[in-house]
Amino acid sequence: MMASKTCLLIDDDHDDQLIFTLALKQVSGSILCVTADNGLDALQKLGQASFLPDYIFMDLNMPGMNGIECLLKIKDLEHLRNTPIIIYTTSSNQRDMMETHALGASAFITKPCHISDLSEKLHEVFRRIA
Repeated sequence: MMASKTCLLIDDDHDDQLIFTLALKQVSGSILCVTADNGLDALQKLGQASFLPDYIFMDLNMPGMNGIECLLKIKDLEHLRNTPIIIYTTSSNQRDMMETHALGASAFITKPCHISDLSEKLHEVFRRIA
């Protein structure tokens, strides 16, 4: 489906990280997923000149630096300004959706219960932003 690409998943829940990577493999085995446990960890990885992800998926509710704060900091980084940031969270709050969109998020995915549901949502997102 796609050429080899890289995504960064920022999520403090290791079970959610595992579910995400399994669903991503169902959508495209050629997308490498790098994980960060929180916003600070993500910014450290994104500060490395050799790491430029094609997509960033981010939870909103994380310790230390929440997703909104991290989104703002990433959008301030010139080299990542055009990188699609997809919010991946348990929240289905309309206010969260509107706020993150206004701050520059490309899409918003509410975490589903099943890998197949997530695979379907990822496929839709990649179709829209590719």
